[in-house]
Amino acid sequence: MEQTRTPRPAFGLDVFGLDDRMRLFGYVTADNRLAYLWVLRAFDAARANYHVLLHTSDVGAALSGLHDTHDECPDPADLELPRLLDALVEWGVLDRSQDGTRATTLAEYRNRHSVYQFTEAGFRAHRAVESVLAATMDDTTLSRLVFADLLADLAALASANAAGDAEDVYRKLNRLDRALADIAERAARFYHMLGDLSRTNDSRPETFLAHKDALLAHLRDFHDELQRYTPRLREAVHAVEATGLERLIEAAAEADERIFRTPAERLADWQRRWDGLRSWLAPPGSDQLSEADRLADATISAIGDVLALLRRVTEARRGGVSRESQLRHLAAWFTAVSSQEAAHALFDATFGLGGPRHVSVAHGDPEAIPTRQSWWDAPAVELSRTLVEAGRAPGQGNGRPARVERSSESRARLRQDQLARERRSAEAAAGLVGLALGDQPLDEAQTAVLLRMLDIALAARVSGRTAVALAAAAYGIRLTLTPAPGRFTAVPAAGGTLYLDGFVLSIDTADHTAARERELVGV
Repeated sequence: MEQTRTPRPAFGLDVFGLDDRMRLFGYVTADNRLAYLWVLRAFDAARANYHVLLHTSDVGAALSGLHDTHDECPDPADLELPRLLDALVEWGVLDRSQDGTRATTLAEYRNRHSVYQFTEAGFRAHRAVESVLAATMDDTTLSRLVFADLLADLAALASANAAGDAEDVYRKLNRLDRALADIAERAARFYHMLGDLSRTNDSRPETFLAHKDALLAHLRDFHDELQRYTPRLREAVHAVEATGLERLIEAAAEADERIFRTPAERLADWQRRWDGLRSWLAPPGSDQLSEADRLADATISAIGDVLALLRRVTEARRGGVSRESQLRHLAAWFTAVSSQEAAHALFDATFGLGGPRHVSVAHGDPEAIPTRQSWWDAPAVELSRTLVEAGRAPGQGNGRPARVERSSESRARLRQDQLARERRSAEAAAGLVGLALGDQPLDEAQTAVLLRMLDIALAARVSGRTAVALAAAAYGIRLTLTPAPGRFTAVPAAGGTLYLDGFVLSIDTADHTAARERELVGV
């Protein structure tokens, strides 16, 4: 029966220890995190002056000194120092103990006199936070001078291994490991900086143009040094292994002072470090690329990216016109226009968003629909959803545009409402025929029909010709306005009396609209 293997925790760090280590950074995400940060900075400043144990009053005095020199430091009078210190003790960043020497009376001795100091893990957590806050992301460079040191250390390592000097082997190998880790970290930060520069060149082109020469020279010098030292470093690695790789690893593990690591763990750790160094400088396979070769390829690619970025920035600024200057000129044009209509015209000409594009869409077969047919009776033109909602023509988006859903029930309801309104208007118009205008008032429907007919008739009159009769025909009736100087017609209507000065009003049946009237009444 196979037994479940329990994972072996590292020395002094089981599941509970891991949770305690993670809680060290609890103050970073707390609500009053800036106050916690400055309290820990007060402890750090006191520790630099060899003051380790601090009373609450000592913390307040240290914060007062920081507040005098740093404006962003909060005033200790506005902070609840006991509560902040207790929270830091709860997170494990500070350690609390009692100091009875401060008591001058028995009552004071009976009261708790707490003094605080950094825990070892808490101090490391604070230094880690400070290193992140003090990191300058723009100040990243590739160190080309480190290759000569690597070559010298490899030669010294070979000599120490041949002589059997275990301590010197440990020192040289440890130094080589730290140097390669520094090169890898610098390279990662540098190429990440180049990526950020390429993404932000539109907002900061002057910064890029001011440093482009230094950037290209730095990349070129680093690549030249890397190409010059790569074969020599590969030969130096082979020379070290020729002196005895197993003896090298055993000597480094023997001189290792990490007493909480077993000999087997130390051997495995130094074997892993040497494998990483060899893969970085001289991989075992002849056709396998080393990390140094990959770094050289990345440098060449970075030079090409910088030149491409320079080309884009130069072309954008050719003739003194960049995207920023174009937008500034456009904004100046908008502010300099003389009227609102001109501003709308400029907007339409610039962005092309003025007219509803879906109105101009033609039917697929224009010959199949008579031009005299009403929009209500003609078949609808299919529109894409993107054209109606976003104003984009079909094919401009990704994929096939969705079909616009049309509601036949809504169209039928609107059509019935329209026919009902025209039917009521036709019935009201029929009631006007033969009615002695002026004898009895008109109802609302008859008044609406009369006003609409008058509007049609008056709109057709010609300027300067006052002795011409005006007429309008609709809803199966015909309205005539005959000029009568000195006379007027009064028509009692819904809401008041209508006066027509200088005209005689008459209404009769229109023969050419009788069929339309019968159609509406019969629906």
